[in-house]
This record gives sequence, structure tokens and C-alpha cells, in this order.
Amino acid sequence: MTAHSAQLMPVARTGGTAGGRGGSSPLASTAWQWLQSAVDMAALLSGYWPVEPDANSAPPANGLAGRALPGTWSSTPLVATRTPPPVPSSVAAARSFTLRTLQRWGTSDCAEDAAAVVSELLTNALRHALAKPESGVASSPIRLGLLHPGPCVLCAVADPSNEVPLPRQPDWEAETGRGLQVVASLSHRWGYCPAPDQRGKVVWATILPSPGLR
Repeated sequence: MTAHSAQLMPVARTGGTAGGRGGSSPLASTAWQWLQSAVDMAALLSGYWPVEPDANSAPPANGLAGRALPGTWSSTPLVATRTPPPVPSSVAAARSFTLRTLQRWGTSDCAEDAAAVVSELLTNALRHALAKPESGVASSPIRLGLLHPGPCVLCAVADPSNEVPLPRQPDWEAETGRGLQVVASLSHRWGYCPAPDQRGKVVWATILPSPGLR
């Protein structure tokens, strides 16, 4: 059996204006291709496989453009990305970016959950994934991506570590250690996969617009 990738089409849309490092302006393919492996896994595990072409994708040979069926993932989703600097203040900035982006996309009903998930994923990446300065090893950048393929919003954070993200049971008095538990409780599905260039991983979560559908 041949596995077919849920390819993002080159005409992926962003529905916004640029701002800061990264942004939500029309994206060159290299700006969001790092999301590909996360899209593949999320679409498969969420039951939206295969990803259907829609009216904004390239028309087939017969000249009739395809159209995504209701409830399927579009191959031309809305996409917004950022490259947060490795500083603690990036978490608050990423949260604000998520809220603004989802409000612009018309998915404000799940914006708070998505912002909380992004905060936890980015906090984990900043705390555990960056190479220590004294190691002398150059670190790949942390990346934040938001993608709206139709039935859900996908949040993804890429980091340079190959360490498997595992939820753990924190000490009841501990103030940290619950990040992935929060992600699991707010998301429909979550997981991780190797980055397409095999440098680190991408941790992703899908958020449904209606909490009642989880």
C-alpha cells in the first residue's frame, strides 16, 4: 500500500497582514513547509484522510476545480507562522498572536483554548528544547504555526530537540510539569513527529471550534 501525503498546496492562504518575525502575510512555501509532517499526522489521526483539493487549488486536467466536501480538510488552509525569539516574553507574545489570528479567521470560539495550548507548547520548547549555551551546539530556531483547514485549528511548535514529549504526573505541590496534561485536556488530538528536515520535532494539537464536539 502506498502512503499518500496530505500535501499543503502552494496557494495556502493566511487571511491577514504581516507583523513581527514571521507573520500572517501570504507565505512562500518555505515559510510553512515545516508544518507538513504535523499536517499529515493530524489529518490521519483526526479521521480527515485523505485531504481533499478545494476550489482554490490547481484545477485538474479536465478543467473542473475540485471542492472540499463539508467536514473535510482543505488542501489550501489558512496559515500563520512566527519564529519566536528564545526569551520568556515570547510566550505572552505568542498567546496574543494566536488570539488575534483566530479572531481574524472567524474561529474566536476556540481562540482561548488554542492560545492556552500554544502557551504550553512554547513554554515546553523554551524550557527543554533549546541547546544550552555552554554546550557549544548551535540550536535551530523554535517555530510557531497555526493552520485552519476547515473543521479544526491546528497549533504546532517546532523545536530542535529529538526528545520525546511525554506527559508526566507532577508533584501536587509543583507549579510546573503539567503542560502536556493541559494540552491533552484542551485539544481533540495531539502528538508529535520528526521535523521534515529531521532536525528536531514538531509537537501539534488540534482544537475543535465547539467544545461540545471533543
